Amino acid sequence: MRASKPPVRAASRQAGAVLLILLAVLALAGSSLLMSAFGANTVERRRVQRTQLLLAQATDALTGFAAANGRLPRPAISATDGREQPLPCASDEQCTGYLPWVALGIAGEDAWGKRLRYSVTPVFTSYDYQPATAAATRTVQQRGADGELHYVAGGPACSAQTRCAALVVLSHGKHNFGITADGAEQANAGAANDDESLNASATTHFVTRVASSDPNAPGGEFDDQLAWLTLQPIYARMRSARTLPN
Repeated sequence: MRASKPPVRAASRQAGAVLLILLAVLALAGSSLLMSAFGANTVERRRVQRTQLLLAQATDALTGFAAANGRLPRPAISATDGREQPLPCASDEQCTGYLPWVALGIAGEDAWGKRLRYSVTPVFTSYDYQPATAAATRTVQQRGADGELHYVAGGPACSAQTRCAALVVLSHGKHNFGITADGAEQANAGAANDDESLNASATTHFVTRVASSDPNAPGGEFDDQLAWLTLQPIYARMRSARTLPN
């Protein structure tokens, strides 16, 4: 008697759990130094950790959405309506907004009660793309100890061969920028926070770095947290679910 194959749904759940763990580990490894900026403030450290896990949960939910639907979701309708935008977003600006938390079935705000920002490559929010030739268009640069920016996702030019990010999810952190769950916008009170300002208006190019309250540091004050995904893990999940376009 031939052994029966394990259900695809169970395998998909298992793959999703593994991905979530990997993303959580990467988030913790990539931004563990962020917590040092808050010193001995246990409450703030816990909020940083909780936001890291929320970002990992968001990226896992986004790959799950892609696996179920054959595409990535569009941004939310607004900061107070977490359903997916009903109309296609044809430009980078239209494909940048807030995480569609209702469509994903997860929390839509960080540990400070501010909506998670979401930017996605437009072509992947439709069904009209070819995996072999479609290019992700989001980049992430990290400001190192030398104060210079170095690419950690993508490069100066994105192509199907360059591992640019398909999407970026952003928490504005405790200070400066962002909008609360009830629609209240937080003003920028930073004295010199160029990197935060860039992230607040970015549609394709984002910056990540260790948190700092020093306005004289390269890039100024900073407490943003980012997560991003290249196409490889998204395609792997879709391929497992047999929803990747041919």
